[in-house]
Amino acid sequence: MGLHDDGTAGTGGSGAGSGADSATDSATEEELAALALKILVAGGFGVGKTTLVGAVSEIRPLRTEELLSEAGELVDDTGGVGQKTTTTVAMDFGRITIRAGLSLYLFGTPGQDRFWFLWDELSQGALGAVVLADTRRLEDCFPAVDYFEHRRIPFVVAVNCFSGARRYGANEVSRALDLDQGTPVVLCDARDKDSGKEVLIRLVEYAGRVHTARLLDAVGP
Repeated sequence: MGLHDDGTAGTGGSGAGSGADSATDSATEEELAALALKILVAGGFGVGKTTLVGAVSEIRPLRTEELLSEAGELVDDTGGVGQKTTTTVAMDFGRITIRAGLSLYLFGTPGQDRFWFLWDELSQGALGAVVLADTRRLEDCFPAVDYFEHRRIPFVVAVNCFSGARRYGANEVSRALDLDQGTPVVLCDARDKDSGKEVLIRLVEYAGRVHTARLLDAVGP
């Protein structure tokens, strides 16, 4: 709550100080009320990470894309994504406000093996992660699943439903990836803002439950 000047004579200096204190207190409360969470968007090469970040971001997304080259064909498996012409070489960045006082900062990770050294830096301080999956190349998301499981970072698997691809249910995908019990699997369209936002909401809810349970376990009876 802000401080109020009592208006009595001879307290001009005090009143000015109170006004400054009031502004400081109000700013502090606003900062505390505004919660910003770091979220990673990971997955295999060409699965739709850049598309998802761009679709949901309320600011112009930061992208670090480069054109695919002939030299890259030796290390990048473009099978199933033949129309892809660019690739992320560092990260994508975007921001979305889920509700008043809650914003998510989205960091899209590069999918190729040779850029995985960046993941450790990007994952620091993250609440959780979205692992995008393509059922035509489901094995491509195994490294991301393993990475977050080993580091105990909560994640959801979001199946990007590409046109023409065979549809599988969430339970089928969960079994195929051998996910830990309770890890959410959701179907989505990475191009659609509402679909992407729903994935992020599911992640925040799930990660919140996981972190709360760990905190209670640490405190003990």
